[in-house]
Amino acid sequence: MNIQRAFSIKGVGKYLPKTTISSSKIEEELGLSKGYIFKNIGVKTRHVAMEESNTFMAEQALRSALKDANMSIKDIDCLIGASATFDYIIPNRSCLIKNAFKEAFDLDFPCIDIDTVCTSFISALDYATLLLHSGDYRNIAIVSSEISSIGLNPNDAETYSLFGDGAAAVIISTTNQKNGLIQYKSKTYAEGAKYTIIEAGGNMNPTKNVPYDPALYSFQMQGRKLLKKVKSTLPIFLSQFFKPLPVSLQDINLIIPHQASKLGLRMLATLNKGNSENIVDQLENHGNCIAASIPIALVTSIENKTLTEGDTCFLLGTAAGITISGLLFKYSRL
Repeated sequence: MNIQRAFSIKGVGKYLPKTTISSSKIEEELGLSKGYIFKNIGVKTRHVAMEESNTFMAEQALRSALKDANMSIKDIDCLIGASATFDYIIPNRSCLIKNAFKEAFDLDFPCIDIDTVCTSFISALDYATLLLHSGDYRNIAIVSSEISSIGLNPNDAETYSLFGDGAAAVIISTTNQKNGLIQYKSKTYAEGAKYTIIEAGGNMNPTKNVPYDPALYSFQMQGRKLLKKVKSTLPIFLSQFFKPLPVSLQDINLIIPHQASKLGLRMLATLNKGNSENIVDQLENHGNCIAASIPIALVTSIENKTLTEGDTCFLLGTAAGITISGLLFKYSRL
């Protein structure tokens, strides 16, 4: 297959909050029957940030990735923050990650944020390969750090049971090897833009004018409408994605989807002709970690050698918007 933009993954790292909360505990809290959450939502446990901040988790993940790559922060030419949640509205999250590295105070490499919600890491990886391809950058760090737990409404059992927290970092670099990005596509179906939303906190419903209300300040999802739209558009998206390629979805060594929901993962397996063996499913132990879901799964797959040198890997995500993004690459550490 033709490589559009060559890159290698030099280092990976992740950070998961120390506190975990089981679905059985949530069932007790919400008055749900035992086993309800795993049966209907697909989650048994998730990590929850009790003491950690977005920046702290991002820093830990990036330090692990730098150690894995045998690099220091001085080797980084650009840092991209790829997340939906953040510690502060201003400044941008990526500069705060850099600020956590005191040894970077004398470094002037740029910090950029990319937020396409759950597909932020895919968008950031595509953008980072463009920067590498320009010739002005050699090593780029992409960091996704998400704390969803703060923005959940306990009166909404579906979302309260689904989401988890975590962070992951990936360092990509230039390479002379014939590995890297094969294809990237992203499409937004704007009719569903408000199917997933946090209504208050922005300029439409600013905090100084709108008293706190869990329904307004928490994540809301019209799950049935969202699933119906994705069910009608995802097969078309995948058909168009693979049409110009000499491979099909079933030929890919490893598929890493956004851990959107139990039904979403089941839908993907159906589109993969019933095969789930090459699909990464970490929903049970992590829940939906927004933009961090895909890179956490990618890092784990590299660490446990599920993804090995020369394998093809397909990142696939759905996000609020509604956006569907896909990125196919040939994996290399060289």
